[in-house]
Amino acid sequence: MSNSTYTANGENGDPGSTEGELNQWKHRAPYRVHDKAEGFKVRYQGSCHCGKVQYQLSREKPLDSKYCHCTTCQKIHGAPFQWAAIFHKDDINFTHGHHDLGWYESSEKTCVHKLPCKVSCAYCRTPIMDEGRNMILLFPTLIDFKDPEDRKNFDISCHMFYTRRVLDINDGKPKWTGINDSSDLIADSPQDAVNELKRKRQDEEQEKSNEQK
Repeated sequence: MSNSTYTANGENGDPGSTEGELNQWKHRAPYRVHDKAEGFKVRYQGSCHCGKVQYQLSREKPLDSKYCHCTTCQKIHGAPFQWAAIFHKDDINFTHGHHDLGWYESSEKTCVHKLPCKVSCAYCRTPIMDEGRNMILLFPTLIDFKDPEDRKNFDISCHMFYTRRVLDINDGKPKWTGINDSSDLIADSPQDAVNELKRKRQDEEQEKSNEQK
């Protein structure tokens, strides 16, 4: 298959089959379909633009929610930033079209299912999620929120890679130069968050100093 050809599942199995070694990913989270006997509690429903890919979510609130301003997210989403919500892989249940997905691994620029990777609808190309080794990052704009309270559950906790932003967002949220908790907070961040980070770094330095004694 030509590298320029983008089809459902890339080179990762038969879109119409769940059998064989190349199709084993369909039996693993987040792609496996939950059995009714498991009691999967549906809290939200989401879909791509064309509707071929549809899913359910069982968790009321994501583990975390953030805006990422890195240039990769800007390019892939064609937007100023990516709004991502973190879930466990078993929190999602695909009801339609999980055979109609395409993958993209950005570091090697390949469509092979290699983690971490970008997951999208192979028909309308809507980004569905980022699949990591342990978690998934879903995009709340795909979710059909029934009321404003549901939407508030996905309010962000911080900004990442804010120094690469293409627009300013004055929302009072912590703003990190890179990955949150692993980089620095810029001056626009809330003072309590800056103070907490300073205390955390001081504690880490003190712990290292004690270990060297």
